Amino acid sequence: MEIEIRKYLYDIQQACQRIEEFLAGQDFGSYQGNIMLKSAVERQCIIVGEALSQVLKRSPDLNSQISEAGQIVDFRNVIVHGYASISDAVVWDILQTKLSVLANEVSTLLNCN
Repeated sequence: MEIEIRKYLYDIQQACQRIEEFLAGQDFGSYQGNIMLKSAVERQCIIVGEALSQVLKRSPDLNSQISEAGQIVDFRNVIVHGYASISDAVVWDILQTKLSVLANEVSTLLNCN
């Protein structure tokens, strides 16, 4: 795997870890009521989506090794371009159900190559 792709995967890994750290001990109510927390989490989601977009441009075969890769990139685009319509409940659900899967898949890719 080329070094540039590894760098983007590392960025995804780091962003996932930051989100997990930011959300430690939080529940939906505390997330929803804390604009600084939401902004920080959304920023890391943007990094994840952009880095993944760059990975897929450089190595399209990795699409099959990252669950819902297209949806992750699309989610980034919604945060950036459709920020006025972001649902806290949808973001929270994605973070609770999908983040650990992504983090594990990226760690596997980094450790295998």
